[in-house]
Amino acid sequence: MVESSNSSRNFKGKIFLNSEKTTVIKPGKFLTLLPKFFKKVPNRLPKITPGPFEVDLLTLKKIEEEKSKIVWLGHSSVLIQINGLNILTDPAFGKHASPVPGFGPKRFFPSPIEIEELPPIDLVLISHNHYDHLDKKTIKKLEKLNTNFICPIGVGKYLINWGIGTSRISELNWWEEYQLNENVKIVVTPARHFSGRGLRDRNKSLWCSFAIIGKNKRVFFGADSGFFKGFEEIGKKLGPFHLSMLEIGASSPHWPDIHMDPEKAISAHSLLNAEVLLPIHWGTFNLAMHTWKEPVQKIIELSKKKQVKLLLPTPGSICEINGKELISGWWENK
Repeated sequence: MVESSNSSRNFKGKIFLNSEKTTVIKPGKFLTLLPKFFKKVPNRLPKITPGPFEVDLLTLKKIEEEKSKIVWLGHSSVLIQINGLNILTDPAFGKHASPVPGFGPKRFFPSPIEIEELPPIDLVLISHNHYDHLDKKTIKKLEKLNTNFICPIGVGKYLINWGIGTSRISELNWWEEYQLNENVKIVVTPARHFSGRGLRDRNKSLWCSFAIIGKNKRVFFGADSGFFKGFEEIGKKLGPFHLSMLEIGASSPHWPDIHMDPEKAISAHSLLNAEVLLPIHWGTFNLAMHTWKEPVQKIIELSKKKQVKLLLPTPGSICEINGKELISGWWENK
C-alpha cells in the first residue's frame, strides 16, 4: 500500500479535521431528529420503482481514446471513460446502504450494470468510509477485477480486510497526486465532511474529493462535501473543469456543514470554474427528510436562473462530456 508522505497535515492527535470549523448535526438536535427520520412521509420514496435501467454494454466497451464519457449508475457511483481508461467512483451496487445486511436505506432501483458486466476498470476512487460510498459486498466483487484503488488516509484498511492486495491500494492525503499513465492523473482534493462506520471511529479516517485530469478533459468528483472555500482553491489550482460532479441530495438545515443543497452545489460549481454540472448523491437512497424529487426539481429551477448547464442523464446511459446540457426527466411520473 502506498501511504501518504504528509499524513499529519490535517490530522490532529487522533482524528482528522476539516479546513473550516464543521458541525455534523447542530448541537442538541440528534435525538429530536431521529424520530422524524424514521417517520413515514409521503414522497420520500418513489411510488413506482424507477427503471429498469440498463447500460449499452457493446457501446460501453468500445473505448474511444479521444472522447471522454460518463455513466451515472446512481447516487455517487459514476463510470468515467477518459483517454481510453475506465475510472469508477464510490461504487455502491448493493441493495442497502447500512452496517446491517438487509436493513437500512434501500436503493430505489437496481444498479443499471452488474459488476461482472463492467469493462476493464483501471482505477476505483473511494472518497470516504460511509456505507453509501464504501460498500463491502461491492468491494469484494471488485477484487476479482484486479483493479487498483485510490482512497484517503485510513480507508485502505477496509479494502485490505475485504481482500484487496496492498500493492493495489494508494492511500493519499489532500493535494497528493497519482499518475495513472502519461495522459491521466488523479489529484486527491479537500472536502468538507466527516467519516465513521460505527460509534467509536468518528473522523479516524480522512474524506476527500478528486480531480481527474486527462489530456483534453478535466473532471471534478465532489463526493460528499458541505460548501466551503476550498472549492475556489481547487478551481484555481486545477480548473477549469469540463464537468463537475457535485452532491445535491441528503441535505438539511440541521446539517448544513456536511452536505450541499442544490443552491450551494451551483455556488460550488461556479467556484470550481466548471462548464457542466452533473448532480450526484440523489435519487437512489432515502438519506434525509426531503422528498426524493426535491433536489432535482430545485437544481433545474436554479440552473435556469443562474444559466448553469446540467447533465441529468437516465441511470446507465452513456453521455459524452462535450459541454452540452441534458435533462432526461427519468424521475417524472415515479
